[in-house]
Amino acid sequence: MLRPRKKYTVRDLQQLKGKRVLTHIHVKSPEEAAAAEEAGLDLLSCSYDSPEAQARLPRLVEAAPNSFLSGATPHGLASQEEAIRVGFSALEAGASSVYCSSSPFIIEAMSREGIPVVGHLGLVPRHVTWTGYRAIGKTAEEASKLLGQMKELESAGAYAAELEVVPHQLGSYLSSQTSMLLMSLGSGTGCDTQFLFSDDILGDYDERLPRHAKAYRNFRAEYERLQRERVAAFQEYAAEVNAGQFPQSENLIEMPTTEWEAFLRKVETPA
Repeated sequence: MLRPRKKYTVRDLQQLKGKRVLTHIHVKSPEEAAAAEEAGLDLLSCSYDSPEAQARLPRLVEAAPNSFLSGATPHGLASQEEAIRVGFSALEAGASSVYCSSSPFIIEAMSREGIPVVGHLGLVPRHVTWTGYRAIGKTAEEASKLLGQMKELESAGAYAAELEVVPHQLGSYLSSQTSMLLMSLGSGTGCDTQFLFSDDILGDYDERLPRHAKAYRNFRAEYERLQRERVAAFQEYAAEVNAGQFPQSENLIEMPTTEWEAFLRKVETPA
């Protein structure tokens, strides 16, 4: 079966570099994917790093069939062979490209096989044992190192890279120095996409909102309200059962009187 034509190809995205900033969010459910496509967002991403996430990817693709969707591969890919296998698995499941926070050594192997790869620069959450949770590139030395890392990713064949929590001046400069699309997650307005997680946009957690993010709704409060409504509804049901108020006549199935009487005669008449 032919899949619907996506809104974008990698080539389309490359040709948009420098022309406009693309909207880009990470989604975690088919409902969010469908809403993002209906809202007209340019790019979607999702997890592809666990059996559960891998099983969910086809449902996300079905929910947003025209969207360019990148699947995030597991962290800690052990070899180039594993990376190639996981990358093709994501593409076969419907992803348009794959995200990978591994080294250029791993990314080069995937790219060499024709897998469109998004790398990662700046703050890499899985690498915080080295850096801590902080902005990356605030010193001239660190900014120079980041520039070198970006060139390594570009040489490895990545078509894009997530740029996480980098000073905005540096983000703009780096974007001007590469053919890759740079996807800004807290790295200013000078990159090629603005990337946020749906959890942040929807206010769907209890933790403090990151400085680089913005909540446009408060889903956590709505979920708490719905939970209170669940409890109240269950309590009302239990109270009516205990008081003999449920079920009432409108909840019952009536047997015609003539049939009921015929049944009683049938079963009560001695053989």
